[in-house]
Amino acid sequence: MSSRDIDSTSENVLHDWEREEAAGEEQDAVDVEPAAPDDSDGGAPAWGVAAPTDEPAEHEDPVVATAVEAEPEEATDATEATEADEEAPEQAETDIDETPMHVELSQEHAAGDLHIPDGYAVLEGVAEGGRRAVGIVVSRFNGKVTTQLLDAALAELSTAGVRPEAITIMVVPGAFELPLAATALAKTRRFACIVALGCIIRGDTPHFDYVSSEAASGLQLAALETGVPVSFGVLTLDRVEQAEPRVHKGSEAVRSALEMADLFAHLRAAAAR
Repeated sequence: MSSRDIDSTSENVLHDWEREEAAGEEQDAVDVEPAAPDDSDGGAPAWGVAAPTDEPAEHEDPVVATAVEAEPEEATDATEATEADEEAPEQAETDIDETPMHVELSQEHAAGDLHIPDGYAVLEGVAEGGRRAVGIVVSRFNGKVTTQLLDAALAELSTAGVRPEAITIMVVPGAFELPLAATALAKTRRFACIVALGCIIRGDTPHFDYVSSEAASGLQLAALETGVPVSFGVLTLDRVEQAEPRVHKGSEAVRSALEMADLFAHLRAAAAR
């Protein structure tokens, strides 16, 4: 086949494609063309064509309309609930009960007296001053409390019959120095007993534990080394408010010291027989 024949064949193929495309476009135009209205149906539109309407929206579904109208009310209710939640903490703060709490003191002692069966030799002392001399060591630290302890101790000594001139008061800086002062007084052999008074209040550090422990063990050691009764009138408190109900410990320390002094006097007398 020559080149001329090929060119003529290609032109014929192209012409055929153009005719087929033109025929397809005409067929599509016929398919989408709307049907003409039928006058016999009174001007009603053909099936499948949306009919225009001028009716108002009042014929809408009542359920849908109610739901749409209710949305603003629900939003209002949610807003009111949020405002109520915000006001609740303020009302709770207003309703706080500010009545002071009453704290009862713990029971430090069990009720009842000691009972000793008959038929035994018993040595027992009484808290009487008589002609005895008494030494008092008192700490200056927490002076407001130790002053009350000292006043209670002096009042008890007066009640027991100890004369003011028979009383010696030695003042030390704090409770940690009480054992050394008590030992020094006891070693003079001029006093029948020693009364130690002090106050230690717990703080934020372990200082309280060290001072209170050493004060207690040191005062006991002073009595053991000298043989002179040394009473423990040191308050160990968690809070300063606990001091007021316990200042009578000064009186108790005096009674304990005088009773031990009298007991030792009976012991010496019984040993001399």
